[in-house]
Amino acid sequence: MKTIDSIIKRLDLLPHPEGGYYRETFRSETVISKISLPEGYQGDRNACTAIYFLLTSRNFSAFHKIKQDEIWHFYSGSPISLHILTKEGSYEKHLIGSDFSQGQVPQFAVKGGDWFASEVSDSDSYALAGCTVSPGFDFADFEMADRQELLQTYPDHQQIINRLTR
Repeated sequence: MKTIDSIIKRLDLLPHPEGGYYRETFRSETVISKISLPEGYQGDRNACTAIYFLLTSRNFSAFHKIKQDEIWHFYSGSPISLHILTKEGSYEKHLIGSDFSQGQVPQFAVKGGDWFASEVSDSDSYALAGCTVSPGFDFADFEMADRQELLQTYPDHQQIINRLTR
């Protein structure tokens, strides 16, 4: 836990509502006007944003979704298990990490509108990643999953939904 505490302090991370810790590191100066964005946005958005994101084995990132695509970048620590419930109704699991021989990838994009959750693969560990969102992230585009609603929409995936929702 000493390593985790030092990363949180060194990178000035804050608790994230979905779980884990984060800090915004970039927000582009370029702004996309609401009229140029797809339907459903409540205002203008920066062209791109990026954050540091830290997960620990003591926590998880609960199922949530955003309107935008989100690209995950692996930096260090344990691999990340990224769980996705697609708009089409299927479940996917992807491993983000640096051990390519184990099928891990250092970068992965989640499609906007898909529900996703993540967790550290190894016990007593952490994972440090970055997330890039375009159009840029705004909490107005963020939705935490309601367990009962997800269970109704994805009844075949009850176990993972119960485990990764609050």
